[in-house]
Amino acid sequence: MSTMDVEVVAGTARVGRRTKDLIRRIRPGDVAVIDHLDLDRVAAEGLVLASPAAVVNAAPSISGRYPNVGPLLIAAAGIPLIDSVGPDVMDAVRDGARLTIDGEMVRAGAWSATGTRQSLVSLEEAVAAARASMGEELERFAENTLEYLRRERHLATDQPDLPEVGVDMRGRQVLVAVRGPDYREDLNALRQTGYMRELRPVTIAVDGAADALMAIGRKPDIIIGDFDSVSEAALRCGAVLVVHAYPGGKAPGADRLLELGLDHIVFEAPGTSEDIAMLLAYEKGAELIVAVGSHSSMTEFLDKGRAGMASTFLVRMKVGGILVDAKGVSRLYQQRVRKGDIALLVGAALFALIVVTAVSQPARLFIDNLWSALELIRK
Repeated sequence: MSTMDVEVVAGTARVGRRTKDLIRRIRPGDVAVIDHLDLDRVAAEGLVLASPAAVVNAAPSISGRYPNVGPLLIAAAGIPLIDSVGPDVMDAVRDGARLTIDGEMVRAGAWSATGTRQSLVSLEEAVAAARASMGEELERFAENTLEYLRRERHLATDQPDLPEVGVDMRGRQVLVAVRGPDYREDLNALRQTGYMRELRPVTIAVDGAADALMAIGRKPDIIIGDFDSVSEAALRCGAVLVVHAYPGGKAPGADRLLELGLDHIVFEAPGTSEDIAMLLAYEKGAELIVAVGSHSSMTEFLDKGRAGMASTFLVRMKVGGILVDAKGVSRLYQQRVRKGDIALLVGAALFALIVVTAVSQPARLFIDNLWSALELIRK
């Protein structure tokens, strides 16, 4: 790409090694400085919503290991993306400093470096190349999945030692929200169709999905995860907090809750927090589990940094009979006419008739004549 055709971009640098933490500090017009190999879709969506003037990545946003689409979202939103600037940028650029991007050159004070200025075309070519050469990655993923299946097969057969969360799910629908593909849109669709209001499902949020539930006016009943992407406001909303601990008892998410003085439960289990949220709903007697943002493909798991998807495969086998995707639920509710809506429509029509009768002289004369005729018939 010719640098002569690219405008100069400048703004306040916001620097962070964990993209999902950095997103909360970015203001429109800032320049996001990240170190994110294979930028995943959820992180990219968060960056787009934060509206930075540009994104500077110390690492390649697409390494070619698999076809991750996150960088495409950045480019499609018109946000300049400068890749492979090098790890020095994370220490050389001070958070809050003035950062200037001129073509492929990145400058902050006396420091400067050169990266790769990406475009929608260059990123599409990189994704296509990754898609064409992902055979080795697929083989490694399959081998890891089979290895984990041997270790974690008890997830599908054993009765897990579940914590007592104090939320009654027996015979109720349970919505499990995860920060996955289209999760915000799916939650909004469920709200707009009336599903949330009419059925009032138990809501289990996995980490940062709690904030998305709060954004549509629904307080989560339970939040599960390691609590590294949940706002303090969501943590203090009154939900039951369940820290997902690794096998062996290590629970890094508990440290933050202890610092905030918040009561919590520790649940030790293999697999992902999404998996144990579904297991919890299933074992507690849920009638139906509605999944929002659920991960189910190899690309989505690689986006999450997972080497295999054994636990998800096993959990889906166990709960599959009552598991549905939120997209299907919202479509069903769009086609359904509810009794309450019909009653409201009839009531509104009757009210309108009464008002018209009260203020219209011809209407009153018509009603009086009709009443007189009925009186004569009765006599």
